[in-house]
Amino acid sequence: MSRAFRLRTRTDAEAIERQVLAPGAMYSADTKGRAVPEEPDEWRTPFERDRARILHSKAFRRLKHKTQVFMNPEGDHFVTRMSHTLQVTQIGGAIARALSLNVPLTEAVCLGHDVGHSPFGHTGEDALSTFVDGDWRHSDQSVRIFEVLEPLNLTHEVLDGIRTHPWRVGEQAETHEGNIVKFADRIAYLAHDAEDALRAGVLDRSSFPDDVVLMFGEPGREWVSTMVRSVVEESYRQNEITMEPHLLEVMNDLRAFMFDRVYLRHEAESQRLRATQIVRDLVTYYLEHLDEVPDTYRHDEADDLTQVIDYVAGMTDRYAIRTHDTLFRPQLF
Repeated sequence: MSRAFRLRTRTDAEAIERQVLAPGAMYSADTKGRAVPEEPDEWRTPFERDRARILHSKAFRRLKHKTQVFMNPEGDHFVTRMSHTLQVTQIGGAIARALSLNVPLTEAVCLGHDVGHSPFGHTGEDALSTFVDGDWRHSDQSVRIFEVLEPLNLTHEVLDGIRTHPWRVGEQAETHEGNIVKFADRIAYLAHDAEDALRAGVLDRSSFPDDVVLMFGEPGREWVSTMVRSVVEESYRQNEITMEPHLLEVMNDLRAFMFDRVYLRHEAESQRLRATQIVRDLVTYYLEHLDEVPDTYRHDEADDLTQVIDYVAGMTDRYAIRTHDTLFRPQLF
């Protein structure tokens, strides 16, 4: 009897990678491994296991109630941190596949890149930075979550890609797959944040700079397609993950425009101030009431401030608002 299926073991998958992936790809069998050694899985490569672990984590689930741009939005179609992450994962996987790189590794980094984000997006991140020396970075917190708070024992390459994904870190990942995430993240948020701004009436289609419309087309799908194609073609030419210089310049112009007209617009200042106050109040309160921090965020090796920030940073937008209301706006009976 001829069989309808063919079993693919991990060793089969790793052998196939040697045959079909590019010379510069990160082969699963060559991983630097995990902090705690594990027996190999019978069916899955190490990066396939990491992708699944992140997808099933509590930190990943919380992303559905964390802000992307619009604070605690009411509409069903506004982008959340989770939908953003899924879009980054699709874009990153598409780039990796086109360049014959390791798709499971790329997707694992994409899925985990934002789990450390505080409530209220970058506004919350800035608020937390006032309590620490230097900048408090969600990328470092993402790594801390997977190493300490919800330890998943991920591979070195996945953690490296997560830690280095923000452009402002100024550091390249050790793998090409990790460096894809920098571009996938920016492509995704520029495209869907623009659509959200249109949906919210903050922008209209005539608002965008002429060079953006000329080079990228209409906001949304055309932008994504143009920028992905540019990354794939230029990376192939240059033997590193990059983008055609003239399109990269336009993308940076678009980012500056979005910061001026959407992210930091004057009309949203009261919302930003409210979010900042909530985060700062919560950190200050829990520093004075450390016994109220849940046990899962209390680790003997961490100082009080780190434990409190772990807890506050892990809150969703609505949980942070509800907790703040309970602590600072008690209801009258």
